[in-house]
Amino acid sequence: MRYFMRLAFIVLTLLRHGVDDLVLSRFDQHRWLRMLSWVTTRGRRLDAPRGQRLRLALEALGPIFIKFGQVLSTRRDLVPPDIADELARLQDRVPPIPAAQARRLIEQGLGQPIEAVFSSFESEAVASASIAQVHFAVLKDGREVAVKVLRPGMLDVIEDDLALLHTLARWVERLSADGKRLRPREVVAEFDTYLHDELDLVREAANAAQLRRNMADLPLILVPEMHWQWCSATVIVMERMKGIPISQTERLREAGVDIPKLARDGVTIFFTQVFRDGFFHADMHPGNIQVSVDPATFGRYIALDFGIVGTLTQVDKEYLAQNFLAFFRRDYQRVAELHVESGWVPPNTRVDALEAAIRAVCEPHFDRPLREISLGQVLMRLFQTSRRFNVEIQPQLVLLQKTLLNVEGLGRELDPDLDLWSTAKPFLERWMNEQLGWRALVRQLKAEAPRYAQLLPELPRLVHQRLQERPGREPDPVLLALLREQRRTNRLLSAGLWSALGFLLGVMVARLVVQLYGGY
Repeated sequence: MRYFMRLAFIVLTLLRHGVDDLVLSRFDQHRWLRMLSWVTTRGRRLDAPRGQRLRLALEALGPIFIKFGQVLSTRRDLVPPDIADELARLQDRVPPIPAAQARRLIEQGLGQPIEAVFSSFESEAVASASIAQVHFAVLKDGREVAVKVLRPGMLDVIEDDLALLHTLARWVERLSADGKRLRPREVVAEFDTYLHDELDLVREAANAAQLRRNMADLPLILVPEMHWQWCSATVIVMERMKGIPISQTERLREAGVDIPKLARDGVTIFFTQVFRDGFFHADMHPGNIQVSVDPATFGRYIALDFGIVGTLTQVDKEYLAQNFLAFFRRDYQRVAELHVESGWVPPNTRVDALEAAIRAVCEPHFDRPLREISLGQVLMRLFQTSRRFNVEIQPQLVLLQKTLLNVEGLGRELDPDLDLWSTAKPFLERWMNEQLGWRALVRQLKAEAPRYAQLLPELPRLVHQRLQERPGREPDPVLLALLREQRRTNRLLSAGLWSALGFLLGVMVARLVVQLYGGY
């Protein structure tokens, strides 16, 4: 019964804001849908732009639909630009739960009274979002902390609304010509994962701890320390961070912060997390970023809220880095080839046609000054162009697209002259050299040495046994794989040995020259 009541409320809300007209207009090729659209829009004022009407409807439907709209705003391959821009304005600030209820929830999560853990506790929340809210406190030993507590009853609300979103995604996939390519069910499934991850605060604390370790050697960003003895699925206690919200640029200037450097540092942090670590903060909107004004850490970013992080495999990182570098070098043929090699487009795609389409998108931007080029907008244009070639949207890259747009938008707000291209290009070139140069070879040999040490002594015996088992037959795929692995290993070892020998020979020659001619 509750499910149908919620469905009825959603339908009435969408009708009141004219969202049905927006949706049905995508399917006007069907006569009965045109008639339904005409009937449902009678007697209502639909003067506001369609994006604004959709945004207001999602805000009325509550936190889960607001978050879905935020995710949808990053999919400019899926929604028109005017709707995506309007959805990007969605905010999930909600009234905090009553102080007494918050205290009870925190005590349940801690498993003990608040007075047993904190010497002081601020009952009024300092921040309140759709999933959780934050209170400041002081531990018994005097350390200042922030206490994050999950809002009650969230799981039931999320499960009901997600069931409806899954149903809607199935309808879109069946009715829309673009449905299969845009993979709405996978988008909703990924959104489902994000939400359930945010409902487990221990997972958020673990994300923060991982990011803190990764960023320990990069003196540009601070990540709060988690106090694990007081962390649970519904409550986490972390180091309190003090800074100025990054959106308050006037306060930052008055404090003496170098704003253009701050913008460049944000780009460096993003690309370091993505390409070096493959683990990045994926919710970098201004509400989650502050800037330290403490003398010891002055000008550093302060990252907050780690419920959503993105991860990339080594294959994803290599293809992305090569794509970015090919864009920077205007090598559109290589971009097209990479799309085919990665499986993002069907294997029978004509590379020259895809290359021409990519050139048509990118070339006009390169004729403008670099500081006027938006990398995010170029990528969005490419996603829109991709429909012609049946490019499948990569779910693992949705968060990266969202974060890239956030980073570039934030950087341009701080410094309108920020040149994301020239800032990112040296980083990516250095990263690619590290992946493909002799340092990468040595690093790979070290990493693979234990495996090779175990495999190589056994390899002749395994090959001999396999040949004995299958006399007179062609080698099977297992044998061929073993032989390829042996040849690859031999090449790597030979290259490593020759590199080491050449290095030692060079050192010996240098020393001999110094001894012979050192007196002149």
